[in-house]
Amino acid sequence: MGARIRKITVSDYTLREMGESGSSRLLFKEKLAIALGIDRYGADVIELPEVKSLKEDRIIFRTIAQSVRGAAVAIPVGRSAEDVAVAAECIRSAMRPRLIVSLPVSTVQMEYMYRLKAPKMLDKIRELVTAARALCEDVEFEALDATRCDLEFLKQACAAAKESGATSLTLSDSAGIMLPEEFAQVVKALKAEAGIALFAKVSDKISLAVADALSAIQAGADGVKVAVSGSEALTVDSFSEALKIKGDALGIKTNIRLTEIHSDIESLLRKINVRRQDEEELIPGGAAVFLDSESTVQQVSDAVKSLGYDLSDDDLGKVYEALQRLCEQKSSIGSKELDAIIASTAMQVPATFKLKSYIGTMSNKVNSVTNVILERDGQKLSGTGTGGGPIDSAFMAIEQCIGHHYELDDFQIQAVTEGKESLGSALVRLRSNGKLYSGNGLSSDICGASIRAYINALNKIAYEESQR
Repeated sequence: MGARIRKITVSDYTLREMGESGSSRLLFKEKLAIALGIDRYGADVIELPEVKSLKEDRIIFRTIAQSVRGAAVAIPVGRSAEDVAVAAECIRSAMRPRLIVSLPVSTVQMEYMYRLKAPKMLDKIRELVTAARALCEDVEFEALDATRCDLEFLKQACAAAKESGATSLTLSDSAGIMLPEEFAQVVKALKAEAGIALFAKVSDKISLAVADALSAIQAGADGVKVAVSGSEALTVDSFSEALKIKGDALGIKTNIRLTEIHSDIESLLRKINVRRQDEEELIPGGAAVFLDSESTVQQVSDAVKSLGYDLSDDDLGKVYEALQRLCEQKSSIGSKELDAIIASTAMQVPATFKLKSYIGTMSNKVNSVTNVILERDGQKLSGTGTGGGPIDSAFMAIEQCIGHHYELDDFQIQAVTEGKESLGSALVRLRSNGKLYSGNGLSSDICGASIRAYINALNKIAYEESQR
């Protein structure tokens, strides 16, 4: 008779890692596709990120919870009983919901993250686990930074979690400092007293994730946490490859099915990275905008704020409606397109300044000179500017007309139609008293489009100043 084969639980935290690291803004459909791919490759648990934006996360997480058929759906519960209730509501429709109470147990993280000493942290563990168990039958206590914790306190923390209703424990090597034999000793010490399922979350910071995971399993761990990708994660690929070679010898197996389904997830992640780098440019400050037809008003509002705008509810509604119309023609939009939508739909005001005419010179020998004539309240304003190019000199001329200089925060130009008589579109963002105002211009020549965009933004500034 052969040796008994032990089934190891695999919990995938790809979505949780991506959500909490902020490394990528995912579209609704991308989050769902990743979750379903993880479910199909055989993960036992799919971990979602902590709830950050209640309106949008509730919709997304509920959809994922309802769509996943095989795996349990787990979510971190936050830091208060109110957060626990919110998290529970988001995954209530899952076939197998799980709440994760994640709290630090090392002295440095307890005092840095929570400003709590050890006795108070034990109280916090009891409080959150009790609240979670009242709402969900499956509650995991995740001991963060467990490998830098005093072993006796770690035992006390796990005991407090179990007594309060936790059904599983996870030891997290957040620092990534443990050698395989050291990690195995910690697992063995806790497993002897735990009495409930014990999982290991290892780090590949010093390239020992696979070795640490296998050592933890040999020491009695019932499962491991993996991710599809990540510089310091135990990846599904590396763990499954190790099991192909050593699984039989160690008497362990998993439900992982690394077929084309897994390749599909990696392919999707590559496409997301390409979209971030090439199609969806990074805006100042490093934030990226990814919106589609399923984006909520709150998501659009957050994206608008990330671009630096402070819109009224009425203007935000106009931007949202315009975005929905644009998404009927293309699958998603980025910051450039959102900027153009804001410029053309939000803060549309009466024209304080009107363009009457412009004329300019352009040469590779001397600076460009442009004359612009505007009209304000029936009075003509004329200005002449000199600059390194026709657009630069045109903006100088407008400033001479109005007698004021505004900071040019951004300037974008692009062709709208093809051919010799193509239309050019320009977007100008001016900053006045710390606030952004955008203008959009369209013309058969790019200089004219740029002038109209500048005046469009200028009129918004003038209107708001007149209202004060």
